[in-house]
Amino acid sequence: MAYSDPNLDTVHDAFMDAARHYGDRAFVQVLNETAAAYGIAPGDWSYAEAAQEIQQLRERYVSNGYQSGDRVALLLENRPAFFAHWFALNGLGVSVVPINPDLRAAELKYIFAHAHPVLAIAIQARVADLKNAVASAEIACLVIADGEVLPSRAKAATQRHVASEPDTPLSREAAILYTSGTTGTPKGCVLSNLYFLSCGTWYSTTAGLCNITTAGERMLTPLPLFHMNAMACSTLAMIAVGGTLIILDRFHPSTWWDSVRESRATCIHYLGVVPTMLMAAPPSSDDRKHTVRFGFGAGVDRRLHDPFEQRFGFPLVEAWAMTETGNGAVIAANHGTRKTGLNCFGRPSADIEVRLLTDSGQDAAPGEPGELLVRRAGDNPRHGFFTEYYRDPAATAEAWLDGWFHTGDVVTRDADGDLVFVDRKNNVIRRSGENIAAVEVESVLLRHPHVAAAAVAAVPDPVRGDEVFACIVAEQTPGDEPSRDTLAQDIVHWALDQLAYYKAPAYVAFVTALPLTSTQKIARAEMRDLAMRMREDVNTVDTRTMKKRS
Repeated sequence: MAYSDPNLDTVHDAFMDAARHYGDRAFVQVLNETAAAYGIAPGDWSYAEAAQEIQQLRERYVSNGYQSGDRVALLLENRPAFFAHWFALNGLGVSVVPINPDLRAAELKYIFAHAHPVLAIAIQARVADLKNAVASAEIACLVIADGEVLPSRAKAATQRHVASEPDTPLSREAAILYTSGTTGTPKGCVLSNLYFLSCGTWYSTTAGLCNITTAGERMLTPLPLFHMNAMACSTLAMIAVGGTLIILDRFHPSTWWDSVRESRATCIHYLGVVPTMLMAAPPSSDDRKHTVRFGFGAGVDRRLHDPFEQRFGFPLVEAWAMTETGNGAVIAANHGTRKTGLNCFGRPSADIEVRLLTDSGQDAAPGEPGELLVRRAGDNPRHGFFTEYYRDPAATAEAWLDGWFHTGDVVTRDADGDLVFVDRKNNVIRRSGENIAAVEVESVLLRHPHVAAAAVAAVPDPVRGDEVFACIVAEQTPGDEPSRDTLAQDIVHWALDQLAYYKAPAYVAFVTALPLTSTQKIARAEMRDLAMRMREDVNTVDTRTMKKRS
């Protein structure tokens, strides 16, 4: 099963087509817990109700002058309003820039200065922050709270974004998602309508353990709508089959199974932290009282994979994809012999080509680690992938070196052709499913007045996968010097004001010098070793309790 109309070429049209076929069904369900967190009404939002609201909103955008070539930033969390604005704008050829609500001053300024949206719509609590970011970025962008009167487009900047040719509706930019890389600032991944529709097509036709049907699927996800997993995979899959999307405000371990049962979920999405926290709870006679057929995600602790399935009674299907690849090169362990407890994410399908490249540039032998390179089979190796890194052609070209997309993930391939995740090749910290660029954190720490030098590395965390470890060379100043603990806390407070909470250091170690190369760059391998050695050092301050979502 895929979309009923194979000629659809926008996300808006795909939704409207689903509304014609499944109008009485619930498109989105808001559970009581999520409603309370957001201060909105709980209950179902049907396809027909959503279609009517989208059409009315679209007409308001038209009457106020918004049109193809514009961008609109959305900071709306996991609320139904996100879909209303996204689909209405998409129907006009307007691209959206979803914003992580955890981002702070430096990150917001960067996104606005880079993407140049003409309008930003936010929850009321963040309107002032976005206005400050717009002013700091020195761009003309209107900022309003969701529900406020829509302002005229004429009051915003006059310059429009010019999409790359060819500009058909299918290839047109539908969104820019910002993802952390290794260059210090997030990259803006330009995603087309084809990208999103391909996600729905893949998920609704992949079958196997992830078989979803038009019989009334109910997909529950705690993942955020500013990420491709929920925005593209979950949303477009449910639209393709007329299913219901149950979006939580976030993952709540203590009430998770209550949400699963209340929603009557048939499938769930997860990241590695979810199974870990659920397995930490004591066993219960209610553990199998649910309607879930499968979980779809990545990063489950291999030691917990089999015990989780035995305890809760459904398979966790490990998969691999990136924002850049979308479902153009998704690989999932939903077919064939299952290999649980091995970090195995299956083998590529016939329409995906894979290479594993060693550091010497040779193809890796079976069982030998190598960087995963992927592309689409056939005439268009970029089919279903991201369009480009916005305003960064050099990074786009580097990622597609020699006609292959270089993922930065190190994997092995066994004798059966199944792929096993080993590690990240690049200097990215992976905390609870979020990619954190060490260079981005370092650049913020270096702006603190008492920091002379800073380097960041990942250290293992039993729940979150990685945590952020910062080594600091303190600036020597005359007079009274703050204590080690006080200075560490001050540095972390500084980081929390500038960065999303999860990027802030969980440990701050004070050192006299950083490990450097002969060219005075941070020696990353030595830095990782130093971080591991200093976790229990007297000069290290544990600041994990300061890392809380505000």
